Amino acid sequence: MEPRTEEQLAQDYSAMGDSVAVITAIIAGDSMAEADAEDRQDCVDRNTQHLELMVAKEDWGSEDMTAVNAAISAGNGYSA
Repeated sequence: MEPRTEEQLAQDYSAMGDSVAVITAIIAGDSMAEADAEDRQDCVDRNTQHLELMVAKEDWGSEDMTAVNAAISAGNGYSA
């Protein structure tokens, strides 16, 4: 697999931030409140899985993964 460019790394890190925001908002009840529990759970699960796959990549530089790891933990513990 070819290494990611700096631009790809930045895009991937930004997308991870989006997933962190989605997970946080759903758990806080600030997003998808009108959706049923199954849809909220699916959304959290998908975003958590995305973060788990991305954080496992070995070509990250000095990016801070604190919020990502916290969202993974929260997402894995979430039950709608």
